[in-house]
Amino acid sequence: MRILNPIATVLGNIGVVLAQTAITVNTASTLQQIDGFGVSQAFGRAAEFQAMADGPRRQGLDYLFNTTTGAGLTIIRNRIGSGGVNDSILPTSPGSPNGTPTYVWDGNDEGQVWFSQSAMTYGVNTIYADAWSAPGFMKTNGNENGGGYLCGVTGHTCSSGDWRQAYANLLAQYVKFYAQVGVNITHIGFLNEPDFTPTYSGMLSDGTMAASFIPTLYNTLQSAGLSTGITCCDAEGWNSQKTMTAQLVSAGMETYLSRITSHSYTSDPNSAMSTSLKIWQTEACDLNDAWCTTWYSNGGACEGLTWAQKIYTGIVSAGLSGYLYWEGVEVNEFQAASYLVASDGTTVTPSGRLWAFAMWSRFIRPGAYRVSTTGTVSGVGLAAFKNTDGSVVALFTNTGSSAPSAKISFSGFTPSSATAYLTDNSHQIAVTTSTLSAGALTVSIPAHSVVTVVLSSSGQSTSSILTSTETVSSSSLVTSSSSLTSLSTVSSVVSSPLSSATAGTIPRYGQCGGTGWTGGTVCYGLLLRLAPRWLKAIVTDTGPPFEPFACGFGDNSKWDRGGSKMEAFVQASSKQRECNITQALR
Repeated sequence: MRILNPIATVLGNIGVVLAQTAITVNTASTLQQIDGFGVSQAFGRAAEFQAMADGPRRQGLDYLFNTTTGAGLTIIRNRIGSGGVNDSILPTSPGSPNGTPTYVWDGNDEGQVWFSQSAMTYGVNTIYADAWSAPGFMKTNGNENGGGYLCGVTGHTCSSGDWRQAYANLLAQYVKFYAQVGVNITHIGFLNEPDFTPTYSGMLSDGTMAASFIPTLYNTLQSAGLSTGITCCDAEGWNSQKTMTAQLVSAGMETYLSRITSHSYTSDPNSAMSTSLKIWQTEACDLNDAWCTTWYSNGGACEGLTWAQKIYTGIVSAGLSGYLYWEGVEVNEFQAASYLVASDGTTVTPSGRLWAFAMWSRFIRPGAYRVSTTGTVSGVGLAAFKNTDGSVVALFTNTGSSAPSAKISFSGFTPSSATAYLTDNSHQIAVTTSTLSAGALTVSIPAHSVVTVVLSSSGQSTSSILTSTETVSSSSLVTSSSSLTSLSTVSSVVSSPLSSATAGTIPRYGQCGGTGWTGGTVCYGLLLRLAPRWLKAIVTDTGPPFEPFACGFGDNSKWDRGGSKMEAFVQASSKQRECNITQALR
């Protein structure tokens, strides 16, 4: 055996050389579009997160959503409650399906409103709300727990009547309540693991039964003027969801649906699903181990590299457009590994699983397309993407003990710069060596690691993608027509055209998305990002140039938005949150 080792080494090196010469990324050959990566804070976890002290709370948010110090996640999944008072927006039955419902809204939703608004300040705009069950009085078993079916779906009737329209009305009202606090729910689901009978909230269904409700929900949302996309069905595992999806497709439901959604508890997403719709893996976690921060030890379920490989397989083999872990941040739950960031209320600690998500989400941004690759590196998974800003990302997942180098050429793209990032047992998104020569990239891939390389063409900066969610989008800005002439000063921050708006009655003040402010409705001479409720910006009117800024939650915080810096003091009252500029923009 000792004699054969040198021979094996030589053959291995030959294999690497062959792989280097064979790999090509074709940016003109696009595959699925990426929506993003994310987490939930369901079942009161958002409220616990919100109740943390300011410092640890901000650090937890940064770990989840910051694109320079955290994972840069871009999707959150909220739970639509069904359990009565303090959980459901319809805690009591209206008496019949046609009875007048008495909706109850506390503006908090177990901390999920705060969590949504907080995520939005980082640029998150994909917010998925999912109902585990309809209220018990709408179901065949009369209980939100323990399964049961929605009264009126195919094969299931109730003496109280058909509750499908009432359930659709409840879901539409939930979306409206969130809109009132400035949160746009982009996707809504009405089932969670309908192939499983839990002791907690849950409702049974198959694809055929779901198809007898989906058009009702679709028409209800449309009639209410809501553009929220419908998902189905968050099955317990990939194979089960495949069966449900086939039933949905057969029933013609792709016309009504926006996304197919699945969990991975009974089977992982590892093969294609027959649908024209985008597919998300919306819940997965390690349900068996205690908290651990390990990147790699022996391939255990709590390890970061394990989840890096799962994400890779889901994106590449199953064609996923989104991948979500179960919970984001939890407090004093060290007996579990079902979340990404742990805290004892003071110290905040990220896991290897968080960094696995970060190697994808921080660099592969919403709207990116996966692009085709040819050739392989033995033992290494390769995926490539093209972002909306034109940058190209190559991601290598090495679960083996060897450390090959890869050489990749590009078709349809000529890189002029490249930055490589490494995560392994000794590094967390650390810049590592890569070589770009004659349009080809060479990079080493250490054992048990993930390497992500961001490449830009001439005129682009490879660092621009790291702050993409920190820029201001046109959808979150308002400005007076008189200030449009000064927009050239912030062209590096605003990437898409802005439309003018009618000036407010008080030119020095501006309202940005909140409620309760009775003054001007636009910002004069200043671009404002969508911020928390009741935001009033006090600005100077000394004339152009004007710079953008964003308000935050903490006191004396500093922001860096496209190179523009400011110091601000945030004062909170019962009716408004006020940002007083205490230091001139510089």
